[in-house]
Amino acid sequence: MRIGIDFDNTLIDYDGVFVAAARERGLIGTQAAGSKRAVRDAIRLLPDGELTWQRLQGYVYGAGIGGAVPFAGAGDFLRHCAERGVELFIVSHKTRYGHFDPARIDLREAARQWLIVRRMMAPEEGGIAADHVFFEDDRAGKLARIAALGCTHFIDDLEEVFADPGFPPGVRRVLFAAIGAACCDVQCKDWQQIRAAIFGNAG
Repeated sequence: MRIGIDFDNTLIDYDGVFVAAARERGLIGTQAAGSKRAVRDAIRLLPDGELTWQRLQGYVYGAGIGGAVPFAGAGDFLRHCAERGVELFIVSHKTRYGHFDPARIDLREAARQWLIVRRMMAPEEGGIAADHVFFEDDRAGKLARIAALGCTHFIDDLEEVFADPGFPPGVRRVLFAAIGAACCDVQCKDWQQIRAAIFGNAG
């Protein structure tokens, strides 16, 4: 068993950072709360909303990443795999720099530092080995990497990744989302369900 995991919005939860950053910039009301999706939808209704949203993303994925947290249960899943000798990989579509980030922060290095700080890239503690973390320039590169690594399972929050004709055949598609999709083998709303889907309730 070789399990691949997406990074953004699968392993790392940015919701709180997006809400806080949008409030600080006056893009949403101080009482507003919710998810990244809710913040995005609200900002896109503003004048120049799409550009404003992309700039906010550039901040959150770079300078603001320190405020993000792992999804509940993600760390336990990594340790569960380590205890059973299951190989884990992070494979993510992530450009090196944000298109609208004047600070030009290296997004890949920011992500690696987040993994280190959160002890998720510490194999001795059940984390993922540094040389098992891959950031690709585009989705095609991501799919090619999944195939090259020989992943038996892949976990992602985006159904379009699994629906892509280039997604390698034979890899079990685990969608991390509240609502399922026909393109996927199994849909899970949280990491506890992901663990059960891959290892069984007793695994």
